[in-house]
Amino acid sequence: MRILFYADGRSPITLNWLRHWMLRGDEVHLISSFPCETLPGLASQQVVSVAFSSTKTAAFPVGQKKGKLWGAGTLRLRLFVRQWLGPFTIPAAGQTLHQAVEHIQPDLVHAMRIPFEGMTAAAANLKVPLLISVWGNDFTLHARSSPLMAYWTRRAIQAAHALHSDCHRDQRIAQEWGFKSGKPTMVIPGNGGINPVIFHQPAEAVLQPVVINPRGFRSYVRNDVFFRSIPLVIKEFPNARFLCSAMAGDPEAIDWVTRLDISHAVQLLPSHLHDQMGEVFRSAAVLVSPSTHDGTPNSVLEGMACGCFPVVGRIESLQEWITHGQNGLLVYPSDAHSLAQAVILGLSDPVLRSRAAKENAAIISSRADYGSCMEQAESFYRAILV
Repeated sequence: MRILFYADGRSPITLNWLRHWMLRGDEVHLISSFPCETLPGLASQQVVSVAFSSTKTAAFPVGQKKGKLWGAGTLRLRLFVRQWLGPFTIPAAGQTLHQAVEHIQPDLVHAMRIPFEGMTAAAANLKVPLLISVWGNDFTLHARSSPLMAYWTRRAIQAAHALHSDCHRDQRIAQEWGFKSGKPTMVIPGNGGINPVIFHQPAEAVLQPVVINPRGFRSYVRNDVFFRSIPLVIKEFPNARFLCSAMAGDPEAIDWVTRLDISHAVQLLPSHLHDQMGEVFRSAAVLVSPSTHDGTPNSVLEGMACGCFPVVGRIESLQEWITHGQNGLLVYPSDAHSLAQAVILGLSDPVLRSRAAKENAAIISSRADYGSCMEQAESFYRAILV
């Protein structure tokens, strides 16, 4: 097959998909929505920026690259600008994408997110089948964030010949936005699945009270609640340690740690390479994800694969993976006391953690294994091209 991906070329999720098709021997082209490094093995690579993705604050998220830190406040401003002004850039980007697709002549275009890749693909009026991947909060956060975001979300969904999502909830919501039943659909993790070579359980269960928050700063993750829960946990577990991914040097994180006097218990970690995260997860007993909007976060599945006991926001999509009190705990992400009590329960009950680890290993193996999921993707691509 000749496959064209329109996606964020910096993303480990994108790289997971590209790698599979290149290893299969398919002809793979990438049009990145963000400036990114040249990736070996591609038939071609170029950039079609949209929604100010070529600007510095868009190109370098919090804690990353060029020695420059973009804090949580900057990220919230960037999100606001992209949601309200970004849609005005879609028609021009669509024309550029149309020209690129006409030159490459792919069998299939895979836009790996609704905003803004799927939206731009819709504006491009493509003559080849269009597959759109729905990312976690495309519908629940972005779609209704502004009138134009709603308009372009509907345009993208109606233009899609097929839809991939990481939860069944989004398949239902897609029909509310105009996706016709009967078109091909697939539900597998957004990153294509969990690589068991990297993400697997430790040889021995973690006995130390270590908690990891792998979400970094996102507008829909209640890290304020997470930090306020830490002193409550420390009262029960004075030696508890909290690992905070992609928060090293972040002014907001530093302010919370200083204000709550919890520096002795908190490690603000830098952004790790994706291949290194398995070891980080295996050092923790409990994983916390206090998000208010989500699909199925890849980091939560990766932590579950590594034996972490998940304490996550009570969100419909996550209830497709976690049964409260059985293989994890669901909490209201705005309640620090509720979050703290769930973490305390997870740390204090090794039997519950052990039972959950076994169940989660089976869940990941049966529903989220990278090899099995990408076999489904191969069949799905073929169904689209029939």
